[in-house]
Amino acid sequence: MLLRRLGLKMTGKPRYISTRAKFDDFELVTLGDRTVVSMYVNFLTHDYSITTALIANGLQPPTDIAVRQPITVGNNVFIGMNVMILPGTTIGDNVIIGGGSVVRGNIPSDSIFVGNPATQVGRLTENPERWQRRLKGEGVSFDKF
Repeated sequence: MLLRRLGLKMTGKPRYISTRAKFDDFELVTLGDRTVVSMYVNFLTHDYSITTALIANGLQPPTDIAVRQPITVGNNVFIGMNVMILPGTTIGDNVIIGGGSVVRGNIPSDSIFVGNPATQVGRLTENPERWQRRLKGEGVSFDKF
């Protein structure tokens, strides 16, 4: 797979990675098994804001300073469209990240996060009947793998 050759680390077989996803630095991103990466997801592994803050406080760094931190995504994670994942983020297993979210920090397993900044709005394991009911609704299709 081309993404592996570019340095992306995978601990299993991702379910889907959009060709329109953006990886700032492939070598600093790890994706788990059965991960879905929707269109326009950005994995941002660097941050130059420290340079801006130093200059604003009257300190002149000799050069621009980048902070580079890895991003780790666990197993069975769905990342919706237009999500931005910031440096140093770790996403646990069995997580849904809603479209348009800005994600930072440690996201616990079995959780649902949405918004900017992303906040927890639920747990995947708290109401299993909800997900079973959705299987009977309109527009549900099953992949033929």
